[in-house]
Amino acid sequence: MILVTGANGHLASLTLAELRARGVEAVGGSRIPGDGVRRLDFDDPAGLDLHGISTLVLVSAGYAEDDQVIARHGAVLDAAVQDGVTHVVYTSLTTAGDHLGFALAHRATEQHVKNSGLGWTLLRNGLYAELFGALLMWSPDGVESAFGTGALSAVAREDLAAAAAIVATAPAAHTGKIYDLVGDPITADDVADRLGVAHHTIGLGEYRARLLASDELLPFQPPMLASIATSVRHGFLSNISPDLHNLLGRPLIDPLMVAADSAAAARPGLA
Repeated sequence: MILVTGANGHLASLTLAELRARGVEAVGGSRIPGDGVRRLDFDDPAGLDLHGISTLVLVSAGYAEDDQVIARHGAVLDAAVQDGVTHVVYTSLTTAGDHLGFALAHRATEQHVKNSGLGWTLLRNGLYAELFGALLMWSPDGVESAFGTGALSAVAREDLAAAAAIVATAPAAHTGKIYDLVGDPITADDVADRLGVAHHTIGLGEYRARLLASDELLPFQPPMLASIATSVRHGFLSNISPDLHNLLGRPLIDPLMVAADSAAAARPGLA
């Protein structure tokens, strides 16, 4: 039996759907249980139950400070060892992302995975095309960003979910492998062109000030988002790898289309 953590999240729910579409027996795990989803609360280590699970797809619980994320991942990995799981597939961060503000928790978790004694596969996921589009800010005459002319090797969540399902279905074939799962590089200018609007670059200082002034962000989020902007702007996230195409055995979903659709959905006045 395969279990996918974070079952109510975007990537995990797509992974579960992909597994089930392939006729593979799989269950979700979440702090909010439901149909096909068992209770799995990373913040309740004593209550973690992975009995009967052979392969664990550990979708990063990255929506928190590093110490909390690392503790959560450590708790579920310890439970996996205790309860007889044989293989863990961890959705990590692209190799080029070491400069990002949330890389440390991923790399620490990778070490825990490698030292767990379990069979393992690391999926170093590129940043989502959906996120790239959503981070563009609409202005009266187009979109703004702090990305400059830098490119991001963005990837559609659906492709990453398909890759996770493929690996989880036959984990022995992927034991000890690290895959760098990225798409084709795209720029904010590319997205704006697809939308038929202008793209205006703002400075990193102005972007950080906007983030800090937002009452919708948690304290750890402004530096994380600023790290994405400066890494894209200065060319650190335009890495190329054939791994995703090779795993899927088909063309990738166009990340530019996905990013543009995501940006368009956030355009003021469309709600």
